[in-house]
Amino acid sequence: QLQASGGGLVQAGGSLRLSCAVSGRMFSNYAMGWFRQAPGKEREFVATISGNGRSINYADSVKGRFTISRDNAKNTVDLQMNSLKPEDTAVYYCAASRYYSFSRDRYDYWGQGTQVTVSS
Repeated sequence: QLQASGGGLVQAGGSLRLSCAVSGRMFSNYAMGWFRQAPGKEREFVATISGNGRSINYADSVKGRFTISRDNAKNTVDLQMNSLKPEDTAVYYCAASRYYSFSRDRYDYWGQGTQVTVSS
């Protein structure tokens, strides 16, 4: 089970930190990803981190602004979002995959989503 939290309303240029708590064993065997879905748009890749945390990838739209990290001792994965823009407004989902991938089709387990709204 994946439980995302930390969303909210923030002004452009502000920051938010999302967190995803994962229940179950073998957390470090799974790559973790963050995706987002804006109204009327498809769910898109944001960031991913491998099971051991050594490999990380970001969507071009968030590079340099967002940072993904994980704590395998606590079964959590975070997304630090800085310099937020109105176009970052979306529901953000954490997901788990046996494969390190930026394709949402590779992710087997999904959290419920948390709303991020960035006002201009």
